[in-house]
Amino acid sequence: MIYWAQLLHFYQPPTQSHHVLARVCHESYRPLLQVFRDYPYARVTVNMCGVLTEMLSEHGHGDIIEMLKELAKNGQIEFTGSGKYHPILPLIPKGEVERQIMENARTNRQFLDSFIPKGFFPPELCYSYDIVEPVLRAGHRWIILSGVACPVNWPVDRIDEIEFEGESLAVLFRDDILSNKISFRSITSNEFLEHVRQLGVGGENSYVITAMDAETFGHHIKNWEIEFLAKVYEQLQPAEQIGKPFQPRMALAKQTCNPSGIQGVQMVCLSELLDIFPRGAVIQPKASSWSTSKEDIESSDFYPLWRSKSNEIHKLQWKHLEICLDMVRKASAWADNEESRNLASTARYFMDLALHSDQFWWANGKSRWDINLVHKGLLFQKEVILNAYKAINITGIDSFQKNECYYRLAAARELERRIVDKLLEENPKH
Repeated sequence: MIYWAQLLHFYQPPTQSHHVLARVCHESYRPLLQVFRDYPYARVTVNMCGVLTEMLSEHGHGDIIEMLKELAKNGQIEFTGSGKYHPILPLIPKGEVERQIMENARTNRQFLDSFIPKGFFPPELCYSYDIVEPVLRAGHRWIILSGVACPVNWPVDRIDEIEFEGESLAVLFRDDILSNKISFRSITSNEFLEHVRQLGVGGENSYVITAMDAETFGHHIKNWEIEFLAKVYEQLQPAEQIGKPFQPRMALAKQTCNPSGIQGVQMVCLSELLDIFPRGAVIQPKASSWSTSKEDIESSDFYPLWRSKSNEIHKLQWKHLEICLDMVRKASAWADNEESRNLASTARYFMDLALHSDQFWWANGKSRWDINLVHKGLLFQKEVILNAYKAINITGIDSFQKNECYYRLAAARELERRIVDKLLEENPKH
């Protein structure tokens, strides 16, 4: 038997506009979730970043939340943990990692009744060993990483583990090649099923994991949820339904999909793999992301689309962000009156948003480039600086400390100017 576990990553940045969010909901989220309703034996693991859950509620798309709740109640989907505002976890302080994980869980528990994640999805599958402790401490049993992070022979019949102070975190690797073929529409449903079936030659149990953005289906690729997913699910219907008219939304949701092994492929959620396959070795995955190449790893450029060693704008953005983090910590620690505490709280709010990954991705100059989306991220960071410095300046802290913070403010202003100047260059991405 070959077990196919698929993960879909739902996310929109906090800078997303109302009309673009509405278009994504119309083109992707509703049609995609309807496919799962129509094929109630389908199984999928869903990562839902808390910022999107919140935005769906605030922008009048609560029906999508209700569809997710229904599918979870029927046992078709499971949720993962993540960072609320989609930060690049290996690049931010440990305290911020913990906060993002905690805020993501708090928000999703508010909207999704059955949000009890067993596994963890690091945004963009960005990994370093530094994030293992916060992931474990938050109660997760497994983490999914890009295949390029795998340091050993490719696991198909075992699940390896990462250890931290006597605790173990199961590690699941996505099949990067197969996932990208689906994401870029370079494989048909029949080709996909044939490829997966070939993995089971020899009769032994094995598994394959695919993971991609949920927006791939319908938004990035029109009708792909019908032309690919629905056609795959149709061929993986349970044995007792073969030869009978297909009836969507029937009681099959409670059954195990494809129990007789028709086509030799069975759909499962990622957490189910931990109950099917034995544990393997203790390993140390490579620092990487799902956009990192082997060459990037060899040159220690582990997160090239978000903090490339050769990208000048990235360097300036992260220097500015480091000042934000320093200022918000000081504002929170030194606030000693109601007004300063309110301002520090506002700075803290914008700090959470300012960690989102898109501002760096849109400055990568390799796959995409957009000066407005880069600048929108900078505006969040400016809000942090504004409120944090004002909070500090009205406290009773000594003048020396206030002067030091003013110098940090001046440095941030200079970095901001340099970033904007860089964006206005004729070829800023080179």
